Amino acid sequence: MEKKYPRVLFRKRLNHLSKDVEKIGNATLEAYKDSVKTFFNYDDEPAEKVLTASKKIDEMNYHLEQDAMRVIASEQPVARDLRFIETCIKVGSHLKRTGYLASNIVEVARQIKDEDIPAKPMNDIKQMSGIVENMIQMSLDAFLKQDMDIARELHHEDDKVDDLFDKALKDISESMFKEKDTISYLVYILFVARFLERIADRAETIGDRTIFMITCEKP
Repeated sequence: MEKKYPRVLFRKRLNHLSKDVEKIGNATLEAYKDSVKTFFNYDDEPAEKVLTASKKIDEMNYHLEQDAMRVIASEQPVARDLRFIETCIKVGSHLKRTGYLASNIVEVARQIKDEDIPAKPMNDIKQMSGIVENMIQMSLDAFLKQDMDIARELHHEDDKVDDLFDKALKDISESMFKEKDTISYLVYILFVARFLERIADRAETIGDRTIFMITCEKP
């Protein structure tokens, strides 16, 4: 029984890291949802909520990294256990960056809240935001469930986001050409499209890290 105890404790510490990633992921997903809501229907309260959440996610990620390093130092894990811990750190970092991007979306929303945005670019952003939300959830599920099928599916979803980004760029450019006075704020819409594309890339990378964690092979 005494021989088993250290291993049981080690597994508990790994499980604790997994739960911390889950907490960061859930906080990030909520911040993202609030940022998109704020973009389409600006309100100061949810906007401040996103900015506060972004700072909290940063803090949570810092503690995750510290806990992970303590596990490595004290347990000296190898093989898949070490890859799992490394992936926790990487996933936490991607989620933190996603939180930053959510706060960037809110900052843009503040700049254009009183503008009358053309319908086409806004529809592009709406479609992108829905797919990206799904990708964030999928990336978390892929990691927490260690599901390679979900992780691989993220590549297809990212392709959809890339296609929509190209469409948004085209529609925004056309709107700028037709109405010169829209240029000043349509640039901000382009920023949001870019932020969404970057969040999708983060989600896809989490999927790739999950595949590497399981197989020790680069996707």
